[in-house]
Amino acid sequence: MSGGPLDDLDEQQREAATSLRGPVAVLAGAGTGKTRVITRRIAHGVNTGTYSPGRVMAVTFTAKAAGEMRGRLRALGIDGVSARTFHAAALAQLNYFWPTIAGSPAPAVVDNKVRLLAHAADGIGMAPDTATLRDVAAQIEWRKVTMRSIDEYARARPEGVGRLGVDRVVDLQRAYERLKDERRQMDFEDVLLACAGMLEAEPRVARAVHEQYRHFTVDEFQDVSPLQHRLLELWLGGRRDLCVVGDASQTIYSFAGADARFLLEFDSRYEDARVVQLLRNYRSEQPILDAANELMRDRPGALRLVAASEPIGVEAGPDTPTTAVTAFDDDAEEARGVAARILAQLRRGIAAQEIAVLYRSHAQSAEVLRALTDAGIATTVLGGRRYFDLPEVRQAVMALRAASVAPVAAGMVDAVRDVLRSLGLTDEPPAAGGAVRDTWEARAALLRLAEQAPPGTTLRAFTDDLAARARAHDEPSLATVTLSTLHAAKGLEWPHVHMVGLAEGLLPISYAQTFEAVDEERRLAYVGITRAARTLSLTWARGARERHPSRFLQEIGTRILRMERASGGSSGASRPGRSRSATSHRARPHPG
Repeated sequence: MSGGPLDDLDEQQREAATSLRGPVAVLAGAGTGKTRVITRRIAHGVNTGTYSPGRVMAVTFTAKAAGEMRGRLRALGIDGVSARTFHAAALAQLNYFWPTIAGSPAPAVVDNKVRLLAHAADGIGMAPDTATLRDVAAQIEWRKVTMRSIDEYARARPEGVGRLGVDRVVDLQRAYERLKDERRQMDFEDVLLACAGMLEAEPRVARAVHEQYRHFTVDEFQDVSPLQHRLLELWLGGRRDLCVVGDASQTIYSFAGADARFLLEFDSRYEDARVVQLLRNYRSEQPILDAANELMRDRPGALRLVAASEPIGVEAGPDTPTTAVTAFDDDAEEARGVAARILAQLRRGIAAQEIAVLYRSHAQSAEVLRALTDAGIATTVLGGRRYFDLPEVRQAVMALRAASVAPVAAGMVDAVRDVLRSLGLTDEPPAAGGAVRDTWEARAALLRLAEQAPPGTTLRAFTDDLAARARAHDEPSLATVTLSTLHAAKGLEWPHVHMVGLAEGLLPISYAQTFEAVDEERRLAYVGITRAARTLSLTWARGARERHPSRFLQEIGTRILRMERASGGSSGASRPGRSRSATSHRARPHPG
């Protein structure tokens, strides 16, 4: 990379990247370049001699995000930084220190909590169904990350799980813990608990960790649980060289124990903390941000974002709504309407991978998937099987590996193409959607990876790279429309987004009854809106039960949104007249 790590940063990003000694809080709104700031800050610290790479710990929440951080640091010429998830960092410390403390390897990590729960249930004469076991597993995770005992859990969650009363849930949790101990295993949450316990009970371990790591950065700090926060405190050991990065408006895992108060109250905990706000959004056009800003107006920690081309501190423009919300009669009609709009986008030359359909729950995907398949549109459902676990991909990778050990007369790309053709890849995709098209897209993605490889790459080097990608869950982009829940879409972005199901009972979901639960649903809607870069389509369906439009649409209001009926008439908030597409999304000039 040419230039220094501070090149091409805006004023606020540069302030964050040059604030090298903690405590520092970077309040980074959606699309404001937080990963860039984190990595540039670390690189600047190393380049100025403030940090030694091996003494930096950068913590995030997913293996993919940690891998991206390491990749960006390498591109900046920085090696040796520990960029890991909380769990990976804690497990590495347990595996290193446990043998010296206990004289034996650390317990193995449970690979399937639900299966172990089923065995525990069988041992005490219970036979709950799989869905109930999954819910109990989630309750165990919540209990541990909020640092509660089983008795404290029973007092905090007296409603039980499904048809199981709280007493039976407690019995099952106790049986699970006994069985886990008998098998000398620990679950993911135990990894954090055991690491924290080790640091508290073993001063020499704490001293070694404090000597190793001097500078800490925590991404997605709004998602930190009490247990993770406690572990972070133990890693710090009373020191203050901490930089946290987060956005309270994207707190969507409170149900799993995330607590945004650690971010919101950071400057109260550290009175001398430097707080930097990143407000300039480099992803979305201003009309999309207007809707997001209005939805979160006056919420705790909300940041009012502006598009990169707009001046900071200016409100939305005059009362001319630019984003349409379309109402449909039922879910099937809504799905067909969205499919028709996507088909029109594809015919205009928009690439399929630039389009996403987002919804609140997996149950909503079936109708949309059916409509897209009927329209011959290839899709990928986010959260399904991992790319490198797909049978057709595993078969292709094995065939490529076999071909790589023999002399290859053709170039690497031609060799890959020949192998994939032998497995059924054609030059043109199948006309219809469905499983045949999905298989074609998966194989075609391998060919695109080969075409993107550096000149001179051998077939063996290419297959080695595929294996490394599989280990790192670094999956290629398929030439398909993405379907995703709002939760799974967090951290991702697409030029064109269709959000479906913006009706009461779906978003906010029906079981969100308390103020706090509805507020979390609002943040979930905010996450969905801010995934869009160029166009945003919002839709809802009345359905047989006469649903009403989501209260979130009403909160954003007609100053920013235009409500329409799919038939072309008004849905109550717009002027009568012929309907315009919800994706007819034009950025308006700012007043003055």
